[in-house]
Amino acid sequence: MKFEINAKDPKSRARAGELNTDHGTIQTPIFMPVGTAGTVKAVHTRELKEDIKAQIILGNTYHLYLRPGLEILQQAGGLHKFNGWDKPILTDSGGYQVFSLSGTRKIKEEGVTFKSHIDGSKHLFTPENVMDTQRKIGADIIMAFDECTPYPCDFKYARESMEMTHRWLQRCIDRVDSTDPLYGYNQELFPIVQGSTYKDLRMQSAEVIASKNRAGNAIGGLSVGEPAEKMYEMTEIVTNILPEEKPRYLMGVGTPANILESIALGVDMLDCVMPTRNARNGMLFTSEGIINIKNEKWKDDFSPIDPAIGGYVSTFYSKAYLRHLVRSQEILAAQIASIHNLTFYLWLVKEAREKIISGEFASWKNIMVEKVSRRL
Repeated sequence: MKFEINAKDPKSRARAGELNTDHGTIQTPIFMPVGTAGTVKAVHTRELKEDIKAQIILGNTYHLYLRPGLEILQQAGGLHKFNGWDKPILTDSGGYQVFSLSGTRKIKEEGVTFKSHIDGSKHLFTPENVMDTQRKIGADIIMAFDECTPYPCDFKYARESMEMTHRWLQRCIDRVDSTDPLYGYNQELFPIVQGSTYKDLRMQSAEVIASKNRAGNAIGGLSVGEPAEKMYEMTEIVTNILPEEKPRYLMGVGTPANILESIALGVDMLDCVMPTRNARNGMLFTSEGIINIKNEKWKDDFSPIDPAIGGYVSTFYSKAYLRHLVRSQEILAAQIASIHNLTFYLWLVKEAREKIISGEFASWKNIMVEKVSRRL
């Protein structure tokens, strides 16, 4: 895996780069659609490629481990073969999902015991078996097993959790470095910076993660309820420390405005369930602002959803038609809205990349943050 920076914005820390993997090149900054259980909800693989123009998608270790299970994935030849996506895939370690099961899990130095949300069966995740699981899933980028602390979180807990995450990271590294990929292509491990919203912990964690010299680095434990300004503050602290020549992945972020502000701080890769989850509830993100398509005002608006961003769905279907589908609870509503929102997110980061290359990103970003945040 090789990362090359093509351009830097002169008035911010934004940069445009290319991340080369065995399943293709990713142009950064990039937004990665979330395909938790091996599918980006309501979206075909063909639509991801041709309409949305996704370059990389996510899978989730916790969900794929439970269903369909590792035996099926191995028989298929890995997740790429199973779901038909032949471009890069990143898998989360499942840590966030496990730790969100606060009532049914127990954290120890060995790892985490938890009960399945599907059938209540008991399982153990350790740094070692999570690496083995991600080998079997077959993602191009695999994430270290970490603890995602809640917000708010007291200093003592945040420090102890961060220190355990660092110990787990070394176990992840040892396991990955002593095993081989299963499907004939390379897999790279990204460590994760933790430390809650405490400046000194974030600095300490970023130094540790940078010292491991992996192919890329991630920033975790943000976008968990803290104010946006605090998220930006912690992100800036970390990006000032993480090596410039490696891609930086800010996990679980976020709104269109969050994405633009994070890119300005030197983040290269982002993901979030928001575009698809909100789509299923009738919220559309557009180049002019946010639309609640259920509102009466769109009842007789026969203009395209967002002609500025291109893509079949966004330029072909009208707001009035989509409102009708949503209010009628038609399955097609979730499909159209999901494809549109993801098309917008990928359009937004493509525009950001072009503005970075042309040297206009900082001024464009300030205008766009205001536009994409307003309610229409």
